[in-house]
Amino acid sequence: MVVKILFSFFLLFAFFVNTSVAKESLNVADALTLNEDDPVTAKIKSFLDADTYKNNEDFIKVIFDPKSAYYVKDRVDVVKIVQTLKDNGLLKLFFKSPQEFQLTFKTNGAPIFFVRIMDDVLSSIGYFRYVTSGSHLDASEFSWTIDLTSEYMTDPLILQKALQKSGCEIIDISRKNAKEWSYVIDMGQGELNVPALVADKELQLRRSLYAHWFNVSKIRGLKIKSSRRNHWYPYISYYDASLHLVKLLKLDKVHKRISLAIPKNAKYMKISDLYTLKNLRDGLMLSPHGSR
Repeated sequence: MVVKILFSFFLLFAFFVNTSVAKESLNVADALTLNEDDPVTAKIKSFLDADTYKNNEDFIKVIFDPKSAYYVKDRVDVVKIVQTLKDNGLLKLFFKSPQEFQLTFKTNGAPIFFVRIMDDVLSSIGYFRYVTSGSHLDASEFSWTIDLTSEYMTDPLILQKALQKSGCEIIDISRKNAKEWSYVIDMGQGELNVPALVADKELQLRRSLYAHWFNVSKIRGLKIKSSRRNHWYPYISYYDASLHLVKLLKLDKVHKRISLAIPKNAKYMKISDLYTLKNLRDGLMLSPHGSR
């Protein structure tokens, strides 16, 4: 009889222990589920400090409803998230005075081509002076870090619009702190934002202190005419789609006319002067021919 009572007590005790453990496990699982943020919320939190998010959590839920609007295909639209935070006063991109900050750009594209595109993009949005502070290349990614000084942090929406002109797109943004941001750029469709030469369509180049760049992927040949007032010493270089040098032409003699055959694997062309572009007082006349 005593044995039966003890055995019953043991079973009852085991039941409560197992039930308690099961409930505790369930509660832990529920807590983990509740604490696990969806991708949009996780990205919002990454752009704000903890206090800002906590104090504005209800407001944030309202302005980001529905969250489905913050996706591009299967990817979180980080640019739209930053823009929404900025428009609603939750993320400030301006400093009280000029500050030094750091930007890192990452891509899986060709490094030389990528840096050239980014240089053009940064100049187009007002960043003319910066210093390269680091770069890294491995089998899957190239990263380029620059330091610059300005009264405002880069606006992702403005940067996105400038990148789109070169066929590139921001696919992710990370914010380490107010002065350190990182961008992942898709340049699968990237190309230099330069004029494209078209067969049988002449183009008059104006005088410039900078070399002239063109997309020559659609033409087979080019005739260039220089005016009498010029003292042009042709310096012409051709590049492939990744901006690797294909061919270089340097002529140490003044030319008034020149006829060129475009290399088959050349996509870009740079026209300059062997010594100084001041030799081109009146610019040049370009006559492209032969479609390809």
